[in-house]
Amino acid sequence: MRGNIFCMITADLILPGLKATSKKAAFRAIAEACIPLLGGSPDVLFDALMARERIGTTGIGGGVAIPHVKLPSAERVYSVLVRLENPIDYDAIDGAPVDLIFMLLAPSESKTTQHLKVLAQVSRFLKDQGTCQHLRGTDCADKIGLLLENWPGNTAAA
Repeated sequence: MRGNIFCMITADLILPGLKATSKKAAFRAIAEACIPLLGGSPDVLFDALMARERIGTTGIGGGVAIPHVKLPSAERVYSVLVRLENPIDYDAIDGAPVDLIFMLLAPSESKTTQHLKVLAQVSRFLKDQGTCQHLRGTDCADKIGLLLENWPGNTAAA
């Protein structure tokens, strides 16, 4: 993520209109798309995402999921924002299908407090119904990027 991660949400990778028919397929497609960010094999990220979901769902409700993992190959915190072309069954806490995924990748040795602050901010961002409507209303990565940049929470104090 660029800038001060405690008060700014950005996406290193925006995938609007991703086609997937299941959580597993979505994770596979996301892992493959992250090769330019992380290098190496997409299997490492895919396996980490699947392992995290076995601990408990990252589907927070309202059609939103925030999977978050730590990887040895991550040099810093990365974020990936995905708008699925069609909602998928995700085993979310409210049972609703998911169409918005905001994935966080952190270095294995990153401080937990840093990771949790970013996670909390992303959660606030995606709990905003207007924000989610705008995300769902576009398949343009540039427009989604502008929405992230202009989100009022990006200027709030940490």
